[in-house]
Amino acid sequence: MTAHLVIKGGTPLRGTVGVLGAKNAVLKEMVACLLAPGRHRLGNVPGILDVELMCQVLTHTGCNVKQEGHDLFVVVPEELNPEAPIDLVRQMRASIVVLGPLLARCGQARVALPGGDDLGARPIDMHTGGLERMGADFELVHGELVGRVEGRLRGTEIELPFPSVGATENMLFAGVLAEGETVIVNAAREPEIVDLISQLQGMGAQIEGAGTSIVTVKGVDALSPNDHVVIPDRLEAGTYAVAGAITAGDVTVTGCRPEDLRMELRKLEDTGAEIERGDGWLRIVGPERPKAVDLATLPFPGFHTDMHPQMVAYLSIAEGTSVVTENLYDARFRYVGELARMGADIVTEAQHAVIRGVESLSGCPVLAPDIRAGAALAIAGLRAEGITEVGEVSHIDRGYEGFAERLNALGASVERHD
Repeated sequence: MTAHLVIKGGTPLRGTVGVLGAKNAVLKEMVACLLAPGRHRLGNVPGILDVELMCQVLTHTGCNVKQEGHDLFVVVPEELNPEAPIDLVRQMRASIVVLGPLLARCGQARVALPGGDDLGARPIDMHTGGLERMGADFELVHGELVGRVEGRLRGTEIELPFPSVGATENMLFAGVLAEGETVIVNAAREPEIVDLISQLQGMGAQIEGAGTSIVTVKGVDALSPNDHVVIPDRLEAGTYAVAGAITAGDVTVTGCRPEDLRMELRKLEDTGAEIERGDGWLRIVGPERPKAVDLATLPFPGFHTDMHPQMVAYLSIAEGTSVVTENLYDARFRYVGELARMGADIVTEAQHAVIRGVESLSGCPVLAPDIRAGAALAIAGLRAEGITEVGEVSHIDRGYEGFAERLNALGASVERHD
């Protein structure tokens, strides 16, 4: 049997929990190291499976990678091996962003088509289309995307049809070492993008417009390694906030940035949760039963798609009917059947989920289909009557360090069986 969590529900969570660096920032900041030979240090790096996988990707390109506690050291060679192998890329979609740095540094890249969470169609056309405008050519060879560029990439204006985080990152990576100026129109504005730009600027990149929809990159001849501390993980913070709320608990989350969770915290307040915010912390006191709310996922500063499953678990015990609209990923609702096994009353149609709140959930065996759905099912188990077993815990390990231990420190009863 694969690793699973055994959760005994019914205990309100109380206490303080700290969060670590953002998964969605650190993976890309590890890739950014490829742009400059030498020794880089990243601080506040979580001990999660996706970081281990990205370490293997970097090692395959020729880097020497070592994690000591929450510090990560990456020594990048002058000559890189410009490929990301299929066995690694298949496990983690984030590895597609090695395209930009490898083309910029090596003039070529071989990257297997990505895997990671199966959330439906997430085409990479925006990545390749932007890079083609900068002078790269691509062909598909035996399941691998092979890219080449003659000489250096050339700066240009790239208008993204959607503010894609991954495409924005690849355009940044390509632009910092390109000839001339690259303008990214309709760029993603996520805090993780702003943090990546801060890291690149520390390496000597010339970038303006971080946090806005138009980012201008003036290419330079070379970058140099630096030290960078990863921003806190807003999704980890949000997950523990919802865990506190669903159990009618009182939880303080430290090491976080409440301003990065504005829409998510506002929706929690609309359900009747009381939230205090401070510099680097937030405190949430959950209601006995939440009030129903409607929400739709959108790019930042909208409601984050990666907080949607946790919120659906929470709203499954609300008084009234909630509607959640998923605007980003067409297969995000695959976990709903597992929640229904616990007694949730949820109907999905196209990108909408109609959640009729029930008074209580009952524990049973469930399977985690992806990172956030796994966390959501565990959160539901904290509120459910009896025992909930969450299988396929390796998904949760991809995004959360010490998930069971952190919940237990708040008074939960969670056992992990490997």
